[in-house]
Amino acid sequence: MVRPAILSLDDDPEVLQAITRDLRREYSDRYRVLRASGGETALETLQQLKLRQEPVALFLVDQRMPHMSGVEFLEQALRIFPEAKRVLLTAYADTDAAIRAINAVRLDYYLLKPWDPPEEQLYPVLNDLLQDWQVGFQPPFEGIRVVGHRWQPQAHQIKDFLARNQIPYQWLDAGQHPEAQQLLAAAGRTAETDLPVVVFPDGVPLVQPSNVQLAEKVGLQVQAGRSMTW
Repeated sequence: MVRPAILSLDDDPEVLQAITRDLRREYSDRYRVLRASGGETALETLQQLKLRQEPVALFLVDQRMPHMSGVEFLEQALRIFPEAKRVLLTAYADTDAAIRAINAVRLDYYLLKPWDPPEEQLYPVLNDLLQDWQVGFQPPFEGIRVVGHRWQPQAHQIKDFLARNQIPYQWLDAGQHPEAQQLLAAAGRTAETDLPVVVFPDGVPLVQPSNVQLAEKVGLQVQAGRSMTW
């Protein structure tokens, strides 16, 4: 099973190195500690994690960054991983922004820099948040996911193809399942124009795929004269 991720985000290289070091020292045996120096890069990482069904347990984010503040990042990140815990790193002068963020992004905690010693100022807070996240965590389905509308003919065609070839999959109704919207957002697709979308375990999404495209992606032989159930 893939370890859940902790993502740290800070535009200051020294601060990012320090927080990553402290996180890895305490949590690397149970969590993947990822880091990013900018909001756009971090969001791209989250999109790939979502498509590959790799969960994120916690965001530890600096508030004052160029181009995208910590709160602005969290507003977008929560569309992809809404259950992840949220911690804002702030300087003393930014505490007002952190307090406002409690309502804006349902912030779980804010920490003042510096956080030394981490054994007193960092780990106890994160341990409580990670324990709370683990209680509600449901391991994700690790196979093929099909996102579509219930009565959509091509969605039925895709499901029939996978079932006939005994390929496990998870069906996500775009109108009812919240995970469907999160997947579409991570893939950069919309329910209005792109369904059905098939997302594979390696994170590759296929939009409105044909049976031949599905067969090629899952490794079924498609040459004439060879066996395949259509």
